[in-house]
Amino acid sequence: MALSEIDRNLIQRCLARKPKAWQNFVDRYMGLVVHVISHTAQCRSYRLTPEDRDDLAAEVFLALVRDDFTVLRSFRGQSSLATYLTVVARRVVVHQLLSRRTATPLSQGEFEAVEQRDSPLQQAADREQVEQLLEKLDGTEATVVRMYHLEGKSYREISHAVGMSENSVGPTLSRARTKMRRTGVDQTTGNPQ
Repeated sequence: MALSEIDRNLIQRCLARKPKAWQNFVDRYMGLVVHVISHTAQCRSYRLTPEDRDDLAAEVFLALVRDDFTVLRSFRGQSSLATYLTVVARRVVVHQLLSRRTATPLSQGEFEAVEQRDSPLQQAADREQVEQLLEKLDGTEATVVRMYHLEGKSYREISHAVGMSENSVGPTLSRARTKMRRTGVDQTTGNPQ
């Protein structure tokens, strides 16, 4: 679906800082953002309070206005604005949930499981397994996976470091994950996953 004339005008008005343009933008897309927040949290098994939801919505809209609307200026109009905002909102929400890790209080049993999983010994074993899987990828894919998953780099940072377009980082990660899943071995059974 292509960019509608209404959305094109709304973006132009926001970028030109016209009166009430941002308010109209937020009114138009608040429902979508809240839906993306709820869906993303549910998919990642996070229970959100209304305050968490409000904070995440604020983070999404803050990401849109940050650096003089850089995210909106980057929109090329090759999809609907709703599709673009869904992707942006999901990335912001996932990043926030991962950085907070406090949206859902853990029970004692859950806490002990996380504590055991995140022990230095387990982290070293996990990293070693990831390094073995990375050896099965070609150079660029391995670099992208290492930078994203092990070093916590953003798509933009990876793009600059490896010389690929920012829009190519996600598909590269997806292909690499598929290859890693195919070649991965369950450490407990020795059977292919």
